[in-house]
Amino acid sequence: MARLPRLIVPGQPHHVIQTGNNNQPVFLDAEDYQTFLGWLRTAAKNYKVAIHAYVLMPNHLHLLVTPADENGLGQMMQWVGRYYVPYFNQKYSRSGTLWNGRYKTSLIDAEQYFMLCSRYIEFNPVRNGMVGKAEDYPWSSYCHHAGIRPDGLVIDHAQFWALGNTPFQREAAYIALVEVPLSEEDIATVSKALLKGWPLGSEQFKTTLQNRVKRQVLPAKRGRPFKIKPAAT
Repeated sequence: MARLPRLIVPGQPHHVIQTGNNNQPVFLDAEDYQTFLGWLRTAAKNYKVAIHAYVLMPNHLHLLVTPADENGLGQMMQWVGRYYVPYFNQKYSRSGTLWNGRYKTSLIDAEQYFMLCSRYIEFNPVRNGMVGKAEDYPWSSYCHHAGIRPDGLVIDHAQFWALGNTPFQREAAYIALVEVPLSEEDIATVSKALLKGWPLGSEQFKTTLQNRVKRQVLPAKRGRPFKIKPAAT
């Protein structure tokens, strides 16, 4: 099934991925990660995009964000690219594109899938064998949520606040939650929705969303129905 046109709904969380061209590295040293995060923080503030979770991997990045309007997310990503790509090209004596086309995004049913996506994002380095524990990877929001190190880039979502009445309760609950490994089915569900650009939620959520935005958000079925049932072969 083809990927649907990008759907951005203000006030709803979105899972975003952007990859390097031909899966090439887009971060090569600590300065690259820090520089990108600095510009991302500025752009998120300027374009009113709340960043709830993130991970920067060597050749791609994931964000879990809520834009305040329809244009802010695209403007944020464009602004960061406008600064980061020339920085990277000049530093490493290269030219041309850095990213593999436009970023991809999946709109999230917060109540059902927000915490799953947060775990999916922050445990990416563990799943890829880069570290043994999420807290050992410095370029994600996990340490913020686990109470190890505050991160000024992160704005906690209501689903995270619902984990407890105090910071300690929320952090302890989150650590306990993420200690349960994601199933292969969960990983496949999140990945498929993201790469196809589909909303991630219940069928009721998708139907309600489609009625709200007055456009197709569900993938169309393959082919056209036969007017006359074809003969068996």
